[in-house]
Amino acid sequence: MIGRLNHVAIAVPDLEQASALYRDTLGAQVSEPMDEPDHGVTTVFIELPNTKIELLHPLGENSPIQTFLDKNPSGGMHHVCYEVDDIIVARDKMKADGARVLGSGEPKIGAHGKPVLFLHPKDFCGTLVELEQV
Repeated sequence: MIGRLNHVAIAVPDLEQASALYRDTLGAQVSEPMDEPDHGVTTVFIELPNTKIELLHPLGENSPIQTFLDKNPSGGMHHVCYEVDDIIVARDKMKADGARVLGSGEPKIGAHGKPVLFLHPKDFCGTLVELEQV
């Protein structure tokens, strides 16, 4: 059911420093920061030949990324994102198989302008999983 790996997301305490590391040290193509108020994050995408890295930084007081950084002050891997053809079909299958969909269970529009859902990390080997409809 899942398609290709869309991106790996890394929470970072300093978005400018992390962007410079990928751009200047690793020579990657780095996007401009984009605020995503509905998700409480500012994102930067690192374009790779076969996938993307998403750098996440807290936006606003109730950002889930701030909670993550409070527990992991140096930052770290936050989630992996897999592509799906139909997010509602994927959601319904996941729920039928016992996986927990976070939030209301209804897709939100993600950083790429496409519907996304998140699945509970305890149901996926300790990894927060994002599904994105392509």
